[in-house]
Amino acid sequence: MSEPCNGPGPVEEQGWIRRDVPRFVIGCEEDEQDMGQMEAGMKNEMLRQDDMEVYENESSSERQIVVGICAMMKKSKSKPMIQILERLCKFDYIDVVIFPEEVILEEPVEKWPLCDCLISFHSKGFPLDKAVEYAKLRNPMLINDLNMQYFIQDRREVYRILQEEGIDLPRYGVLNRDPDNPEECNLVEGEDHVEVNGEVFPKPFVEKPVCAEDHNVYIYYPTSAGGGSQRLFRKIGSRSSVYSPESNVRKTGSYIYEEFMPTDGTDVKVYTVGPDYAHAEARKSPALDGKVERDSEGKEIRYPVMLTAMEKLVARKVCLAFKQTVCGFDLLRANGHSYVCDVNGFSFVKNSMKYYDDCAKVLGNMVMRELAPQLHIPWSIPMEAEDIPIVPTTSGTMMELRCVIAIIRHGDRTPKQKMKMEVRHPLFFELFKKYGGYKTGKLKLKKPKQLQEVLDIARLLLVELGQHNDCEIEEKKSKLEQLKTVLEMESSLNVNQYGHFSGINRKVQLTYLRNGQPKASSEEEDCKKDGPSLLLVLKWGGELTPAGRVQAEELGRAFRCMYPGGQGDFAGFPGCGLLRLHSTYRHDLKIYASDEGRVQMTAAAFAKGLLALEGELTPILVQMVKSANMNGLLDSDSDSLTDCQQKVKARLHEIMQKDQDFTQDDFQKLAPTGSPSLVNSMKVIENPVKTCDKVYALIQSLTSQIRKRLEDPKSADLQLYHSETLELMLQRWSKLERDFRMKNGRYDISKIPDIYDCIKYDSQHNASVGLEDTLELFRLSRALADIVIPQEYGINKAEKLDIAQAYCVPLMKKIYLDLQRTHEDEAVNKLHPLYSRGVMSPGRHVRTRLYFTSESHVHSLLSMFRYGGLLDEVKDQQWKQAMDYLSAVTELNYMTQIVIMLYEDNNKDPSSEERFHVELHFSPGVKGCEDEENVPLGFGFRPASSENEDKKPNQGSLEDLSQDQTDDALPVTELINLQRRSPMIRNRKTGSMEVLSETSPNHSSKGCTSHRLFQSCSRQSPEIKPAGGLGFEGCSMVPSIYPLETLHNSLSLKQVEEFLSKVCESIGEAQAKTMKALSGLFDSQSQTSLYSPQQPLSSSGSEASLRPPGQPLWYGSIPSSAVSSAGPSSPTTDSSGLGLNFSFSE
Repeated sequence: MSEPCNGPGPVEEQGWIRRDVPRFVIGCEEDEQDMGQMEAGMKNEMLRQDDMEVYENESSSERQIVVGICAMMKKSKSKPMIQILERLCKFDYIDVVIFPEEVILEEPVEKWPLCDCLISFHSKGFPLDKAVEYAKLRNPMLINDLNMQYFIQDRREVYRILQEEGIDLPRYGVLNRDPDNPEECNLVEGEDHVEVNGEVFPKPFVEKPVCAEDHNVYIYYPTSAGGGSQRLFRKIGSRSSVYSPESNVRKTGSYIYEEFMPTDGTDVKVYTVGPDYAHAEARKSPALDGKVERDSEGKEIRYPVMLTAMEKLVARKVCLAFKQTVCGFDLLRANGHSYVCDVNGFSFVKNSMKYYDDCAKVLGNMVMRELAPQLHIPWSIPMEAEDIPIVPTTSGTMMELRCVIAIIRHGDRTPKQKMKMEVRHPLFFELFKKYGGYKTGKLKLKKPKQLQEVLDIARLLLVELGQHNDCEIEEKKSKLEQLKTVLEMESSLNVNQYGHFSGINRKVQLTYLRNGQPKASSEEEDCKKDGPSLLLVLKWGGELTPAGRVQAEELGRAFRCMYPGGQGDFAGFPGCGLLRLHSTYRHDLKIYASDEGRVQMTAAAFAKGLLALEGELTPILVQMVKSANMNGLLDSDSDSLTDCQQKVKARLHEIMQKDQDFTQDDFQKLAPTGSPSLVNSMKVIENPVKTCDKVYALIQSLTSQIRKRLEDPKSADLQLYHSETLELMLQRWSKLERDFRMKNGRYDISKIPDIYDCIKYDSQHNASVGLEDTLELFRLSRALADIVIPQEYGINKAEKLDIAQAYCVPLMKKIYLDLQRTHEDEAVNKLHPLYSRGVMSPGRHVRTRLYFTSESHVHSLLSMFRYGGLLDEVKDQQWKQAMDYLSAVTELNYMTQIVIMLYEDNNKDPSSEERFHVELHFSPGVKGCEDEENVPLGFGFRPASSENEDKKPNQGSLEDLSQDQTDDALPVTELINLQRRSPMIRNRKTGSMEVLSETSPNHSSKGCTSHRLFQSCSRQSPEIKPAGGLGFEGCSMVPSIYPLETLHNSLSLKQVEEFLSKVCESIGEAQAKTMKALSGLFDSQSQTSLYSPQQPLSSSGSEASLRPPGQPLWYGSIPSSAVSSAGPSSPTTDSSGLGLNFSFSE
């Protein structure tokens, strides 16, 4: 590098290159004028064809370096090119010549303009051969090598070069087809995979044409996620891809098949200018929903991001390997690594003034460094680095949201149905062996091919049994008939009947029983055989309904409002703070779901609402949701109960089988915790057997009514919810009628949850059928279920803890790690500091972890918080109120949420316990049919005192979410106001809801009008069609969701961590070993990925939507609510009430 020139002379006049001269900035109107002058100047330049002698004769001091632009007109006259060339002309010794397109296409290269430095690149229609010939003839300095541009046009060559350079790229295989014999190729296609040249690529995988000019890239999804494919193409208007039901790969043409990299729904585009400069931007992945996000000027929305040191090295390698100074390529950030998936060659960033400045500067310096010495031009390279480092400062006194963790139950589903039978036929044992059942003693069969094998065995056995007719065989026959019917029904009707997720919505489980099945009931005493057997459990139904999808999506949308920042809106949506946070990689989001289809689809629908996505759920599911079915994190094998559960169930059955009114002793036995919800239900029931008699009679009445309907020709076309038929409805109820009352006349108490499930579903979705007495059946079965369901998770505190630990210790360990990591780990993708003005601490990020699961995990986790010793309710008034509230909640319904939020107070000493502050929130999910009267009341979400309440304007209610409002920052004083205050009367505003003054925590809200969190018809999904009088098909009436209630809002992080680690340590040794392995798994992988790449997950449930009117999101530690109110607190998008702008006020 030459020394800087200190003396006077031409260097002083170099204008642009001197660092004390202001950067060149272009105004709007002058732009066109400047362009006109510049083009005129360029035309004159083109006329200077008097050969090189002109230059030779000029004195060296006047000699100019000519930079030639040889590209198609569309590229050479594009806005970014013009902006950069204008800046390049600011260099005193550089002139620019644009080669006219007609000259490039029609004239021989000998007649092309002369230049010292050539910027030439291929695009559609460009004669690359001629450009190569010109370079040989004139030998100019090449900014982008021309021969390498042949390779860039072939994806096979691009991947070969990347591999040779040791750059990470997705695992791939190349399928070359001879166009004359397309059938002859090394491709074997299976239902859920392809095999290319012997290498297997399971779905999801990507299929790319080998020609880089062909942008028709397809992604194929597995049947378990709904199958089909996403077809990507060059942007047309506002679309970049479209979902297709086609699941088979293309049969003509040559392709690269590669592993699908699950990113968090964003791609990173990197633009190099030489090996030492790279600008990176994030944009929404075209594979996600195919909708291009555009700003108010119609430009695609992109956000600058910071590259890690490793990624900068990759940019350097790509630039040098392909010999392209100006080079664009695509990065996928997944599994804690970055993979290059495409190299595009010459491309500029659009609409970034900083990039235009930097690019012209780097190119100008490069040209001068190379050519000035040869042409004896007095020029010395400036000393400053070409990429100016910018050091962000952090300031501000507000508390900063650092982490949101939410555990959410799935949405509304069709009734779950189950049938068990013991099988001993050799064919079943063969099947068990074939799929590796002996390794663990258990086997789950979900794939269509596997279910077909079970169906074949059932058909075969029915033929064999046809000849016999004793009683035991009749019993077997009826179960085999049911097995056959369900599997056939599913295979023929799966598209209309249970959605097209055929692999998700039914399954067969086989469990090996060494000595046969233990006697479950007296009826089996006589016919007991010895020897091993298999317990076959068939499960079907239980899939997410359209109403469930709407609930999840709306809750996701509402959750958005909890996050900080974002003035203005984003694509017309409020809550844009989160969207901006997410796009800029400051949102470290992962969504986990158990492997149940309904749970996964809930997670996908939630992500769709949270991140403002559009279209099908399948692509969102594959990219955004991690399946966490390992180590019981979110799954539990409900068929293998712990000893404690077995004992609890037996005691429950015994108490519920007494044909007499509950005595004081029974109250003591069944509700030792004195929970009001249990005591009330026992009072409703009085005599359990008599109540079961009534329920049984009501079911008989229901089935006979349905049979009559079936005989009535008017009912032939009756459409039930979600395409169910009257025959299927009858099958559901007849099975319950058969199973509920056993042969010995006693009742099978374990069927009570199923009865409640079915009547709840029919009351909500099939009320139009007009069956009589359904409300009475609903009332009685609900009272029974309110006892049986919660008490199956333990009757006394010790049992509740014991059973809860069996379910949710892995999850609690994971929550502990999430909280710990947040304040330890900062090495996560960060926003480019230059673009973070107004952000309190741009290097920081918000970590969101969403865990979608089923009822068992939600019950268990709540039991751990309630009974595990987090706080002492005798000493802590707020916790006592929270416990009173929870014991008054009767049901943890669909979309129940438990939300943990971690805040950091940057003013406190980093080692102080007050530095990190934890809040715990809860919502019992969707409202039941007849809920309004007995709703327990709380103090709302992050409740405030009345004096502040009075100063706040009415914020309106959740319906306002549909309006676009901006997020305004709250005054710091309000945000940090954390002194304890007594819970004062909270006056609700008359927005679109009732006015309610609460004076005591136990005050019940009789007489309240019901307030819907979501209007029943707001934001219908596209597939939902209005149906007469019922709202719409998807949501005959979508029940609203209870607002979040704060259980506690002044916990220290230390308290919570000590509680979690104590709970996790107190488990038995066997579990401790599992946990050790699990913990190793979490710790060994960098923050980014537990199971796979970074998935977006957003976490906090409904908070957004659920705040009482005037509460800033952070209202600190006013004793929070203990008991939640029926009328929702009104969450709004106006964040003057949301207080969302903690640390990110952009």
